[in-house]
Amino acid sequence: MWGFLKRPVVVTADINLSLVALTGMGLLSRLWRLTYPRAVVFDEVYYGQYISFYMKQIFFLDDSGPPFGHMVLALGGYLGGFDGNFLWNRIGAENALITQSRLMLLESVLIFFNLLAVLSYLKFFNCQKHSPFSLSWWFWLTLTGVACSCAVGIKYMGVFTYVLVLGVAAVHAWHLIGDQTLSNVGADVQCCMRPACMGQMRMSQGVCVFCHLLARAVALLVIPVVLYLLFFYVHLILVFRSGPHDQIMSSAFQASLEGGLARITQGQPLEVAFGSQVTLRNVFGKPVPCWLHSHQDTYPMIYENGRGSSHQQQVTCYPFKDVNNWWIVKDPRRHQLVVSSPPRPVRHGDMVQLVHGMTTRSLNTHDVAAPLSPHSQEVSCYIDYNISMPAQNLWRLEIVNRGSDTDVWKTILSEVRFVHVNTSAVLKLSGAHLPDWGYRQLEIVGEKLSRGYHGSTVWNVEEHRYGASQEQRERERELHSPAQVDVSRNLSFMARFSELQWRMLALRSDDSEHKYSSSPLEWVTLDTNIAYWLHPRTSAQIHLLGNIVIWVSGSLALAIYALLSLWYLLRRRRNVHDLPQAKEREDPACGSSRVGVARALSYRCLAALGAGWGAVCRWLGSELRPVLPDGEDTLPLPLPARTHLPNPSAPCGPAAHQRPPVQVPAPEERLQRPGGGLVLLRMPRIQHTAPTHLRRQVTLAT
Repeated sequence: MWGFLKRPVVVTADINLSLVALTGMGLLSRLWRLTYPRAVVFDEVYYGQYISFYMKQIFFLDDSGPPFGHMVLALGGYLGGFDGNFLWNRIGAENALITQSRLMLLESVLIFFNLLAVLSYLKFFNCQKHSPFSLSWWFWLTLTGVACSCAVGIKYMGVFTYVLVLGVAAVHAWHLIGDQTLSNVGADVQCCMRPACMGQMRMSQGVCVFCHLLARAVALLVIPVVLYLLFFYVHLILVFRSGPHDQIMSSAFQASLEGGLARITQGQPLEVAFGSQVTLRNVFGKPVPCWLHSHQDTYPMIYENGRGSSHQQQVTCYPFKDVNNWWIVKDPRRHQLVVSSPPRPVRHGDMVQLVHGMTTRSLNTHDVAAPLSPHSQEVSCYIDYNISMPAQNLWRLEIVNRGSDTDVWKTILSEVRFVHVNTSAVLKLSGAHLPDWGYRQLEIVGEKLSRGYHGSTVWNVEEHRYGASQEQRERERELHSPAQVDVSRNLSFMARFSELQWRMLALRSDDSEHKYSSSPLEWVTLDTNIAYWLHPRTSAQIHLLGNIVIWVSGSLALAIYALLSLWYLLRRRRNVHDLPQAKEREDPACGSSRVGVARALSYRCLAALGAGWGAVCRWLGSELRPVLPDGEDTLPLPLPARTHLPNPSAPCGPAAHQRPPVQVPAPEERLQRPGGGLVLLRMPRIQHTAPTHLRRQVTLAT
């Protein structure tokens, strides 16, 4: 019964010594003295702060890319016991955090997923040849989509790898569409030769091609999009507390975070009514987030450039919360500055007056040039100087994101514009900083030529309360007191994701040139180097400098590949085939993969795109060839002058272009040619009837 225990146990293992050696060298280079230097190196000053924010669940925004790479680094810190209490305030500070790479940067993680995406697709392509729709086929295809999503989720540089994989997959899908041998039912060949089965075979081929295309679409398009959204979903779950980056986001987004604005706005009324006390935040938020503001100071009588002003009370946009940011929404038909009972909500299209809470002067604009924007109108709070300058303080409310023309103005949620009734000017943030007499605050103007929707003309209510006192002193005390009514206004995930994604892209486009930035040409020539870290007492340093031998040889290899691709393309255009037909059909995709891997390793995107374009041209050259009859795989050469042609005087019609069956010699049969040459025919012995201009190709051998 226990005899099987006496049998010897044989274990066989196929060990790849090269892979083992590379793994050992990689571990040695990564782990040897990993804790040195015990200091913050280069961009670790940023990524370390982000890890601390994850540990403390504080919201942050990084314009370098999506949050997946930051979460990977935070996972390493969490597993290592990091609690987030280290201050990453300067390069060179002590640092004991150990992560997966020598430096706590995103490049190593990005390269890993770039190469994993390319490797997975090549594995999938090999499975496609032998066992489509098998378990390994599905595994490698799905892993390709997952790796592409992770690469894009770390940094937007991963988009290059994703586009490379999609491009190669598109080429292969194009070949699949034209593959007449595909069948998902394995129909019997003899049955398919019968006319009764031809329709069924065409249907099964169509279904099979559709399944191939559907599988690729799900794995390479749907899965990456779902995972990309999942990265942000997890990120927003982890960082739900208010933090230092809140001011960049909209009021609605800030109110969805715990603490910060959510604490301030808790209990605010939802609907804005006549008599409401509000603060108005500009939606554009550039150059900095700011609120509509006024104070006792007036515009100078004469500006520095000699132009005059109205000498009215200044209206600005102030980037800090202040009691002078409060305004009262007044009904022009009534004198009261309190909310009636029941409240009368303000709707789209209503006329309103905005009365400054601390000075009780109304928001006004007129035909006077703005201080820094002479083509726009000055905006002020009206002071009655008893001169011929009447007040023009009526504004029409327009809800930009309204669902209907009867929508109510809502706190935080509604984005509104204020259109001046007398001049049709729109209240706008110009973004210019006023001189010292304006305390360097931002200029507010009336823009006459409104060019549709722009964030600088759109405002939203951030803080809101119902005014209850008509007396000025009591009203000032109200402006400092909290609200009473509790209203929940949690944003949906898609709304927060859309805003966060947009802010990330907008911040990247607005960034000024970094002192360490480099141009694509410098990636090839190595003209730029960066000192990552310098020891404060010795000359020890960490310096970023590419390996000249590898860098130059890689660049030359890409350039040579591009030139060879163009050379073979030109020769093939002249019908000179240096490579076998099967190799020519596979080479564009394989060449693109080689170029893509080289780009992923060296980041020389510009050179890679040039070489990739050469591969695309080669593929286009093969795809634009004429369709050959009867399954031929070579393009016929033009017939020599001595070849028999149809009689030009023969009647027109199909019969005029048909030849009798031609007996083609067996393969490798050599025929004597007049003049001493040999004609080598490489086609099987078949009966073939075709027009004379589609004769089979012959190869002349001397």
